[in-house]
Amino acid sequence: MRGHARYMLYRLALEGLSLSGAARLATPYTSGLGAILTLHHVRPARRDAFQPNRILEITPDFLDALLGRLAQRGVEFVSLAEGRARLLAGRSERRFVCLTFDDGYRDNVAYAQPILSRHGAPWTLFVTTRFAEHTGELWWLALERVIATSDQISFDLGGGVELYDCRSDAAKRHCHQALYWQLRELDEPQLLAVVRDLAVRYGVDMRSFARELCMGWDELKRLAADPLVTIGAHTVSHPRLAKLPGAEAEAEMRRSREIVAEKLGRTPTSFAYPVGDPSSAGDREFGFAREIGFETAVTTRPGVVEAGADPLCLPRISLNGLFQKPRYVEALLSGLPFRILKGFRGGRRLSASTG
Repeated sequence: MRGHARYMLYRLALEGLSLSGAARLATPYTSGLGAILTLHHVRPARRDAFQPNRILEITPDFLDALLGRLAQRGVEFVSLAEGRARLLAGRSERRFVCLTFDDGYRDNVAYAQPILSRHGAPWTLFVTTRFAEHTGELWWLALERVIATSDQISFDLGGGVELYDCRSDAAKRHCHQALYWQLRELDEPQLLAVVRDLAVRYGVDMRSFARELCMGWDELKRLAADPLVTIGAHTVSHPRLAKLPGAEAEAEMRRSREIVAEKLGRTPTSFAYPVGDPSSAGDREFGFAREIGFETAVTTRPGVVEAGADPLCLPRISLNGLFQKPRYVEALLSGLPFRILKGFRGGRRLSASTG
């Protein structure tokens, strides 16, 4: 189940867990030691009707309200390094939250940093090095732009030419859902080749998004001077590592660490797996993180941080732009939704074993 129906179901579930009091009652038993939150963009809401990437952005007001509410509930904001220390110790006097931001967007400084500073909240920014060099390709934004600015698009993923009407917002959403998930089935070179072809044919500059949205090295150097900020690594080009041959995946991880160290004078000890779901990072990549020397590495697999978790494959909870209510986040931080899902799926704990 994908798209609107899935998000409606999630929203109903979070409403139920929150308003019934179930999440609050379960928190002492299901919330683990704490949680790591995933953020991308923090900026004022856009009015565009077609926003397939809206899940990746929240408003400054929501972030401010959420941090205030969590502080009132006794949640402690700590750095990723401190969260790791508590994990290894197997205990935490108070529930903690670590805040992490992926990719390196300028709006993190313009809108998020003042709020985080006011709340005294440490945060980690995971930098994709080609985005910082403004040569990277944010293909998901290029795809959105192609569809947003076209009345009709065609593409061929190997099964013949497919033609999609894009004249209405509903048609654009249908096209995006159909194409996006087909692209996600491809390996990384194939995916990029398709989006590059679309960008050329429909007049979209693939590299314009990194220039417009991502901080350069001088900006990152100034940000790194903030004592609340830690810079982590997020690969060179933001590939789904599991879709690459082993040597290429390992090089993406290792080289990104080296480049950040060269540019900022500080070797990153933390890493975020791009996309970070099971199809993008698994035991092989977790093993690379250990070999390279990272102390902490985070996925996007949802969950709270429980005692005994492996610090090289930690779960995170996404601050999703479609669920911008503090009570939804509190329900997620209770850990109850993940406990329920684990019961349904018979899930196993993540491990960084390469066996």
